Order: sequence, then C-alpha cells, then structure tokens
Amino acid sequence: MGKPTGFIEYLRELPLDRKAIDRIKDWNEFHLHMEEKKLREQGARCMDCGIPFCHTGTLLSGMATGCPVNNLIPEWNDLVYRGLWKDALDRLHKTNNFPDFTGRVCPAPCEGSCVLGINSPPVTIKNIECSIADHGWEEGWIIPEPPRFRTGKKIAVVGSGPAGLSAAAQLNKAGHTVTVFERADRAGGLLMYGIPNMKLDKKLVVQRRLDQLTAEGVQFVCKTEIGKDISSQQLMDDFDAVVLCTGATKPRDLPIEGRNLKGIHFAMEFLTANTKAVLDGHTNGDYISAAGKDVMVIGGGDTGTDCVGTSMRHGCNSIVQVEILPKPPMDRQPDNPWPEWPKVYRMDYGQEEAAAVFGDDPRVYLTTVKKFMGDECGNVKEALTVEIKWGKNEKGQFVPTEVPGTEKIRPVQLVLLAMGFLGPEQPLLESLGIERDPRSNAKAEHGKFTTSIPKVFAAGDCRRGQSLVVWAFNEGRGAARECDRFLMGQTDLP
Repeated sequence: MGKPTGFIEYLRELPLDRKAIDRIKDWNEFHLHMEEKKLREQGARCMDCGIPFCHTGTLLSGMATGCPVNNLIPEWNDLVYRGLWKDALDRLHKTNNFPDFTGRVCPAPCEGSCVLGINSPPVTIKNIECSIADHGWEEGWIIPEPPRFRTGKKIAVVGSGPAGLSAAAQLNKAGHTVTVFERADRAGGLLMYGIPNMKLDKKLVVQRRLDQLTAEGVQFVCKTEIGKDISSQQLMDDFDAVVLCTGATKPRDLPIEGRNLKGIHFAMEFLTANTKAVLDGHTNGDYISAAGKDVMVIGGGDTGTDCVGTSMRHGCNSIVQVEILPKPPMDRQPDNPWPEWPKVYRMDYGQEEAAAVFGDDPRVYLTTVKKFMGDECGNVKEALTVEIKWGKNEKGQFVPTEVPGTEKIRPVQLVLLAMGFLGPEQPLLESLGIERDPRSNAKAEHGKFTTSIPKVFAAGDCRRGQSLVVWAFNEGRGAARECDRFLMGQTDLP
C-alpha cells in the first residue's frame, strides 16, 4: 500500500464525459480520458483493506456484489499509484482476458462493495481498470501470445459473445485448437451488436481483441448457425468437446392489444440493425430509424438506456421510457446495506442526453402500457398507459394493480420493448438433447459447467440466464477450465 492516507487526501474524481448535446451528433465513445497524475491519485485512494470485498464476486439479495472475475483490485490500484503500469496490466490480465471491455460496460459491482464506500465515495475501480488496459495498448504491451505447444484436441465454442470469447481465449492458452462459431456476420456477439458503439467502440476496442485472438490461433467462423448450416451431430463428430455460449436471446414480449401493429420492435432488433449500419457507414439503410418519431422505450435497464441513447442520435421527436418499478431513492436505504449493490437513483448516459435535449429524465415510474392504437395503415400511433401500485395478493406475492383515473394516451410512432430476456433459444439445445432447468436454460452446475450430454459444456447467459457481461467472463473462464480438465485429466487454467 503505497499511500496509507490516500483515501483521506484525495477526493473521488472521474474523467469528464463529452457534453451530452455534442455527443448525440456522432457514434463515438463519450468518455474522455483522465491525465496520469489524476489516475495515480485515484489509485492511492484504495485502502488495501484487511478484507477487501471488492474482488470477491458473490450474490447478495440477488445482485452482484464484488467482482465476479475476482480481479486483484487492491494490487493493481497500488501499482497504478506507483506508476508501474505494465505490472498493473499483467496483474489485471491474470483474472480478466478483456479488461478494456469490462472497464467500459461493466456496472462495477466492485465499487458498490468497496470498503471505502461505507461512509465515503468508493474508489474509481472501473475507470482505473479501463485506463490500465488502454495504457497497455498505447504502449504496445498487449500483443498476440500463441501457445508454445498444441495438444491435438479440437474444441468448438458456439457463440462469440463475452462467455464464448473468454472460453476460447483460455482454451487456446491451454494449447487446444479452438473454433468459434457465430451466426452473425461479425464475431463478438453481444459485445459487437448488443452494446452500442458509443459505449464500446467496435472497430477499435472489440476488433483489436478479435484480431489478437485470431493471431493467437483461434479460428472464427461467422455466418454459421449450428443446427442449420452445420448439424448438431456433425459438431459432435468433428470436435473433442463443445462449449455452448449462445446467450439468452429470447426476448420477453408484451402481449397486449395492438402488439401486432407496425413500428413495435424488440430492443435487440433495433440495436443490432443500428450497430451494423454504423459499422457499414450507414450505407445500407437497413435499420430501424427513430428520426422524427415519438419514441417509447418499455423497460428501465441497460438495454432500455441504450435504446434511448440510440434514438437520441437518430434525432427522435420525443422519447419516454416506461418503468413498472418505483423510482429508486437518492441514498441507500436501511434494507439495502453495504456491501450490497446500492439500489439508488442514477442518470445513465441515455437519460442525460434526453434531459439535455428535452429538459428532463425521460423515465416515468410505476407505469405500464395497457394497449397500442394504430392508424389506418396499421402503424402504431398511440399508447395507452396507466399508473400502477404494488401490493401483496392473497398468496403474499407482490403484484401490480392499476390506479383508477391515471390512464393517459401518449403519441408514439416507434415502440422498443426492452423488458429483458426469458432464456436461450431452444432449437440447438433440443437438437443436442441438452437437459434444461425450469427457466429453460441449459442445465449445468456453476463451477462444473457440464451438461447432461458428455463432452458438452455450457456457460454464460444460456446457463445462468440474463446477467452481466462480467459474469459471462467468469463462466467462460470456468467452463474452459473444466473442459480442459475433461480433455487432459487435469488443468492448470486459473
């Protein structure tokens, strides 16, 4: 611990973001960089706690607490404070294959469980992590490192999202020959198409890691869907092991009157097509545009925020984000103690941008949509919303009930459903004969990741359900470790 009094001497500081009114004019990342002196001061705020909760990933009250990939946070905070950036990068890469991703898109449960955060603003762990990785690229320290030997074992990884990439990276390090199958036209899965470019740059940040993996020997086969382009049986015949990392891509629908009207889309249809258009230079025109439209986003999570930010860049006429839950409090409540994730009110980037243009946070709380109304051409024209309140039913379950007299008709020409996901798509699991859990996920115990079919492993959202990118990295690494043990009888993978 290089600066025992750092947490007393320095206040929490974050790098500035580009002004909301300016950044909505392009698709570039909106975070600015912080000078090294300030970063080192922020590293000095780490207390080197006797029992650091920040790197012990677990679940408390159903929310992530601490880092799910067990980053050695106090160690690399101290190394940054001392200016030992390469050592910090080496320490960070011990637990995280892609810190440049998590440093941008992870909600930082580590900061929610920072001991300093009990009575002061927590350490800026996420920004320091991102800065270490970016520093590594700038200095040329991150280079392809192919394995020194090959085992002769062939492994198929199905899906190139965060779980698939981390599994592939680790299995390749162990010397296995890894082929990653991706049904989209570009590798990266959620990282490529599910997260907008202004949060995670594709051509620079994502592609450079894909290029690194390719140079290390990982083969990516895109535009290939298992079960259609390659049969499940052929996959089983051609490879010594299979790791399923297909994600939880079945969206939750809203089966109300008017749902079949044109102009109502799942969030991922909207975000995926838009990112593809951005990468193609908006030359194809094959995307859902919010330009000049009154937009309604239904759902209050990260995906909903991404829909808001994307709609703002399109130039929407207005935007409202409907959230069925109550507005979070400004401060931690007694029933949400440290080190639980603090359930407090936050303005994310999309809401900041909407407020900069339209004057207020676009979210309306304790509200649901009753029906959609259309015009004579079958296009959505209006939505009928109603306020709700939560209470217990006769079984003791919390359920929403409508508040009489609060109905409101809102003009809307584009509706984006961002209400989460119900689990993985089922055809591949069915064709392989994989046993599923009650939530339709591939049944495989965390820590073992073995499915009901020999030599087939499952990791990430297709196993645990919709979750954080950092949990997908945890599971991809864990599945790689167990797959390596299965093939070789033992494993040295962390």
